[in-house]
Amino acid sequence: MSAFKSILVPIPDATTGTAPLEAAMRLAGRFTSHVSALHVRIDPTTAVPLVGEGMSGAMVEEMIGVAESQATLRAKEARAAFDAACARHGVKLQSAPPAGGPSAEWIDQVGREEDLVSWRGRLSDLLVFGHPGGNAEAASMMVLNAALMSCGRPLLLCPAEQPQAQTVGSRIAIAWNGSAEASRAVACAMPLLREADTVTILSATEHVDQQVEAPAGELATYLSWHGIEASTRVVQASAAHAGDELLRQARQCDADLLVMGAYTHSRLRQLILGGVTRHVIGHAPLHVLMCH
Repeated sequence: MSAFKSILVPIPDATTGTAPLEAAMRLAGRFTSHVSALHVRIDPTTAVPLVGEGMSGAMVEEMIGVAESQATLRAKEARAAFDAACARHGVKLQSAPPAGGPSAEWIDQVGREEDLVSWRGRLSDLLVFGHPGGNAEAASMMVLNAALMSCGRPLLLCPAEQPQAQTVGSRIAIAWNGSAEASRAVACAMPLLREADTVTILSATEHVDQQVEAPAGELATYLSWHGIEASTRVVQASAAHAGDELLRQARQCDADLLVMGAYTHSRLRQLILGGVTRHVIGHAPLHVLMCH
């Protein structure tokens, strides 16, 4: 991938949309990209629960009216956050190419968020998500997983608490296990890897005697053909603590971006037993670029 020219940012509300908007606008300025901010409203007629036979038509209409009012307010606040981000970064509003510099558009649609994000994500170079919140809230995780599993595109996850550094990708750590997903993540991260000040390959193993130096060294050689110098480091941890140890090593490298494959084991297994991907999504204190 030569550059991130088209960036999709799902904005469910103003609060969760602030961090991904900031990251997307910075990347747009860096790569002269176009940012599509997508706000999806749930159809209130399908969102209102109809329980019991005692609910009158007037009560249903009232509930739908309240849901519509809340949706309108949420959309208005999200649009205000988008406009403010464009103004801060000097990004012009534009919906069609060509553009002489970084540009952005606001898209407001009604439907199922996971379906619309997946469809639009397939025609984007990068998706930028905010942290799913709490211990990975169900609705947010559903959309994030849909984007990871069905778009075939890289996803940049922003941390819940924004780091003090304004850069994303000046110091990159790569979680490397030799999987196809990890390889795809490295390929997608190339625009950032080429400009990084430092790149560290974190080669994970669950056993002390497991041979991991050669694969990590081979990745370093591959990157050197692209003019990227990378150091290697072995991460040894049990399966239960692999995610935590990976994040600890990334912090030790002072990384501001972690590049990794997502769900290199089955998603069902990771959702039931935990897994590195789910741990990183829920706890990463830095930006994470993921690919499935």
